[in-house]
Amino acid sequence: MGKKTIRHDLILGSKRFSNFLWSALSFIGGAGFLSVGLSSYFKVQILPITNTQDISFIPQGIVMTFYGTIGLFLSLFLGCCFFLNVGGGYNRYNTETEEISIFRIGFPFINNEIYLKYNFKDIESIQLSIVDGLNPKREIYLCTKDNKKIPLTRVGEPLLLSEIEEEAVNLANFLNVSLEGF
Repeated sequence: MGKKTIRHDLILGSKRFSNFLWSALSFIGGAGFLSVGLSSYFKVQILPITNTQDISFIPQGIVMTFYGTIGLFLSLFLGCCFFLNVGGGYNRYNTETEEISIFRIGFPFINNEIYLKYNFKDIESIQLSIVDGLNPKREIYLCTKDNKKIPLTRVGEPLLLSEIEEEAVNLANFLNVSLEGF
């Protein structure tokens, strides 16, 4: 069996369970706050599980209405990101045509898609960046000869150290370029 000529890496975007969970929780919380705020304004019990008779609209009800509205907008934003898979895409490396294609899905109406294409001759190295601590980052970058660093790994939860190292080594070997930061 010969050497593989095309490598295709899928990149997970916003379509994650954690984003769906935060969207659902924001919706539930926002709807609850908004209904309590509106109940205090209209003096009507909107939710049967709450008692809003002791809440006056100014200042508590107006604050609850504000927090509820913000919660619903946050839920809408997270839900849109989840269902549209913003940030998702692929990295394709083709040794036959000596081209690298990087594709990502953007938010609608604002740079809807990002598509980058590079030739192998423009690539200087693969760089592995590892930052430990409270907010750890483990990322692989494609370094070009004109000093650009293009991130190749997904955003979000960092991969295990052994996995990211193995992925960087395999990619550098596949592209036949040097590996930095190892």
